[in-house]
Amino acid sequence: MLQKFDKRNRDLIVNINGELLHRDKAGISPFDSAVQGGDAVWEGLRLYNGRIFKLHEHLDRLERSARALSFAEIQPREKIIEEIRRTLAANKMRDGVHIRLTLTRGVKITSGMDPRLNQSGPTLIVLAEHKAPVYAKTGLTLVTSKVRRPPPEILDARIHHANLLNSILAKIEANNAGADDALMLDTRGFVAETNATHVFIVRNGALATSRVVACPEGITRATIIEICAAEKIHCVEADLSLADVYGANEVFCTGTMGELAGVIKIDNCQIKSGKVGPITKRLSDLYAQRTTSEGTLVV
Repeated sequence: MLQKFDKRNRDLIVNINGELLHRDKAGISPFDSAVQGGDAVWEGLRLYNGRIFKLHEHLDRLERSARALSFAEIQPREKIIEEIRRTLAANKMRDGVHIRLTLTRGVKITSGMDPRLNQSGPTLIVLAEHKAPVYAKTGLTLVTSKVRRPPPEILDARIHHANLLNSILAKIEANNAGADDALMLDTRGFVAETNATHVFIVRNGALATSRVVACPEGITRATIIEICAAEKIHCVEADLSLADVYGANEVFCTGTMGELAGVIKIDNCQIKSGKVGPITKRLSDLYAQRTTSEGTLVV
């Protein structure tokens, strides 16, 4: 699965610390913490008909992550929302848009790791693109990566940080294997997530998803759990082994970038019929109902 360039994005306007710039002229300092060490936090947002779905939940996670990394300063929420609005207005965007929101520790007075070198406040980047959900509705193929997700005592996955080399290495493995994405395990051998999404399995009409140990607290993941509760579909958080995944009736992934995507093959194991299952389709429809009726109006 390789995303294709959307010609509508050729002349994007990007927002960097409130300055609106053409994508070809936008840039950040080589002294910025994101460049020097991936020292930043980020969120992926989706715009549906003028509304951003779960905006405040995403901003809550952004703030928690920044505080966990001891950012000395975080822009007020109202300021971040206003910069999102300005960016969308500059690009005349209203629907079918993905927004990459990045908050870095900011520019250092000299190159180095020490956060005390950051003395001018954070850098806020708002990148909005015309982008439909990126996964095919016909189903994904995954390959289990040799790269493991670290436990909280090494790097807490609840910090939604921008140092994504762990995921990138796993994605390279998937690319080399001809798969869409990589399934990543934790150091105990249980399923954490894919390189980009959370994982659910369906077995005997009930759902299970990985515990938040070596995977972040997903907003789309939480929404699916909410929907299951409302629809009286049994759903639990559990340690899932590869045997659980291989033997599932259905497997699907969740994330803001791709919404819900069914998985039809993992490694050399076909998942049940090899087609996207009925519960995955039902939950996709219920999720779509929410995105069309809920959200924070920004356009």
